[in-house]
Amino acid sequence: MAFDTAMKIFEASKKFPVEERYSLTDQIRRSSRSVCANFAEAWRKRRYEAAFVAKLNDCEAEAAETQTWIEFAVKCNYINVEIGRELYGTYNRVLSGLVTMINNPTPWLIKR
Repeated sequence: MAFDTAMKIFEASKKFPVEERYSLTDQIRRSSRSVCANFAEAWRKRRYEAAFVAKLNDCEAEAAETQTWIEFAVKCNYINVEIGRELYGTYNRVLSGLVTMINNPTPWLIKR
């Protein structure tokens, strides 16, 4: 879900103004991709609860950052409100799953 949404953000951000290339465009792409990358790292660290949870926390922070950039993109009229709501809502679902895993990591850990 996070990967697909990051790709939607990538496509939408292609239409952002050129002057946003090194600010909003770069930031929203980076944070949305970082959710996926940090989750991949977390998944590989499931042998160690603290490391797993730490990486999930990084995912949570990046997802929240992405939501903030989505809000900026809507307010700047770079994406329309409906698309912004869809993207923001998807990150709410991603965040819900991450918080569930953070609060109860045991079922996800690799048993030794």
